This record gives sequence, structure tokens and C-alpha cells, in this order.
Amino acid sequence: MSVELMVWDEPEPITRDQARAVYLAVKKSEPVGGVLPEIVKELPGQVTVYPGHVLVGMDLESMDEMSAQVFTIAREHGLVCYDPQRDLVHNVAPLGVYQGMQLHTGDGMIVHDPDLGLVRDVLATMSPQNPFVALVNFGHHFLQVSPGYELEYKEQVLQRALLTDLADVQRAFQEYATGERAFLTRHEWTVI
Repeated sequence: MSVELMVWDEPEPITRDQARAVYLAVKKSEPVGGVLPEIVKELPGQVTVYPGHVLVGMDLESMDEMSAQVFTIAREHGLVCYDPQRDLVHNVAPLGVYQGMQLHTGDGMIVHDPDLGLVRDVLATMSPQNPFVALVNFGHHFLQVSPGYELEYKEQVLQRALLTDLADVQRAFQEYATGERAFLTRHEWTVI
């Protein structure tokens, strides 16, 4: 089985619905030959070029590693990356305040310096197949959540809070990523 990612230029951040619509429209068109964009030389996997878009195919076994490479290369070139398997869009901005912050998911996705929209959307994908989402600033602190909205935060000590709904979780992750700490006073925490 193979999976794919599509990268292209967008002047502003786009939503998952917009990215999905672009992806589906491009897939109906014909690939192009001739002069290839410079980025093609850098991308791993099976690359197919469409007008203004590049499709990267890879096998399921190498998906996590290769996807991380594609996300990084797309960001370096200022390109959007759409993941149709997870129905997630990786925009170039806006980013959190911690350079080098990583987004980890229970289904194997790792994204360096994720955009805030991606973080919000990934939180909505928690399921038995994706049992956690974490934002990690290695050597400093992290915030993670598991289904049931059990939130864990660690800076010097590990603390746990039980939130009531996805919107609360998304707000806490937004605050954490942007350097705000209101989530620490808004919720009741237990030291573990």
C-alpha cells in the first residue's frame, strides 16, 4: 500500500477543507513533464509533478520518516503540505514561540515547528489509532493529552488535569504553544 503528500505554494494559511479541495482537483489533472521545480531534487519517495503542485508517494512502512522529511523540506521552501491520509494541512505559519518545538502523535507523526492550525486540527484526530498528542520542547517542558481529555504538563514536575471537552484542550495547547500559561490556572492540576 502506498501513501502520498502534496506540496504547493499558497500566499496565506489555508484550512483542511481548502487543502483537500486543491488536492482532489489536482489529482484529476494530468502530470507534467519537462523542466522540474528545484524542490523535486530534494524530496524523497516517488515524485509526480502537476502544474504548480508536487505529489510525493511513499510506501506505508517508510511513511513516518519520509513524511517528516517532506514536511521539513516544504517548510524550508515556504510551501503548504497536505496529508490526505490524515486529512491534515501543514501551513508555513503561524508558528508557536518555541523554536524547535515538536508535535508528536500516537499514530507516528512527528512535525518540527508545527503551525498552530495543524496543532488544533491534530487534536481532533485522537482515537484508538491515535492515542495521544504532545507538544514537546525537549529539555524544558511538554504538554500532552490522551483520549478522555487527560492533560499532562511537565516543566519541573509532572501534573495532570482532566478537561471536559476538545475546545478546552485546543485552547490549552494554543496557549502553551504561544507561551501563555493561563491553562495552568484555569484547570485543577494534580502532581503525579
